[in-house]
Amino acid sequence: MAMADFAREYHSILSGEIPEFIAPYLELDCLKRLKGIGLLCGTDWTPLFNNRFWYSRFDHSLGTALLTWNFTRDKAQTIASLLHDISTPAFSHVTDFKNGDALTQSSTEDLNQKMIDGDESLGELLASDGLSKEQVNDYHKYPVCDNSMPGLSADRLEYMYPSGASLAEIWNLENIRENYSHIVVTQNERGIPELGFDDEEAALTYMKKFIDISMILQRNEDKVAMQLMADILTHAESEGFVKPDDYYRLSEREFIRHLEECSSSRADCTFSRLFHAYRTMTTIRRSSVPLEGCWCVSLNVKRRYVDPLAKGKRISSINAQARQYIENFLAFEDEPYGCVEIR
Repeated sequence: MAMADFAREYHSILSGEIPEFIAPYLELDCLKRLKGIGLLCGTDWTPLFNNRFWYSRFDHSLGTALLTWNFTRDKAQTIASLLHDISTPAFSHVTDFKNGDALTQSSTEDLNQKMIDGDESLGELLASDGLSKEQVNDYHKYPVCDNSMPGLSADRLEYMYPSGASLAEIWNLENIRENYSHIVVTQNERGIPELGFDDEEAALTYMKKFIDISMILQRNEDKVAMQLMADILTHAESEGFVKPDDYYRLSEREFIRHLEECSSSRADCTFSRLFHAYRTMTTIRRSSVPLEGCWCVSLNVKRRYVDPLAKGKRISSINAQARQYIENFLAFEDEPYGCVEIR
């Protein structure tokens, strides 16, 4: 399925309308840049994954905003959701792995507020809408927009639908539409607004599919793809091929083309060998120890899961199958090392 076809129909499910006040924000450079940044953290560029369509951080940002608008009708929360990812660099969370932050994957978040506060064009738009930067520069303050796992928020709800559709066809537009029809704003156990479900079966379905997708991200294939690209970028920087502003200046397609040109000019260096492996690998090897002649990785990564509210109660507290599913996910460990041959 073409990205534009999926995104257009999917966004129409999230909200029956795109409110007029959003349109000028979509023309801001800080948001348009995100059209060249993929949601799936660089896995679009290696044959180890077979992503079915491209879904950008721009698509995700707009989807999160539409979802927020649908349930809050609040302009400030909607714009905060729209802007929540503007600090995302090329290859998204790969930078977190490069920064040694595979476990929380939040090393670029502080930059988001600085970028919002320093954007004059954005400031003018906000003023025309009667909003201040303080109202939109931190979407964490709005629990419907974002909250701590295992709660369900607009951000978390939005990204797992297209992630599952692209990574493994775990979701499609038909079952997204059905599942989403059961989403409501409810009160959690702390008396705070949270997205939840009006139907236990719908909550169970979403939770299971969310964990199925998260299991892909816990396996060594994803760890290899993420950390290998992180190491490629580290070596590219040390060779002088990549500069810090490239992550915010180049689209991922442009970045990959640049890396290919650099690799061709220095075929003998470590960077080129790692990049060749990334661009050609179709399988990995699992092992209890590092393998000779291979690049290997062993690390713990962020565990993403949800325990959504179903009629006001956590699904795990009222459904034994849900409780077991979560426990199995939290206990899962892949083999210690994922390895790929380096030539």
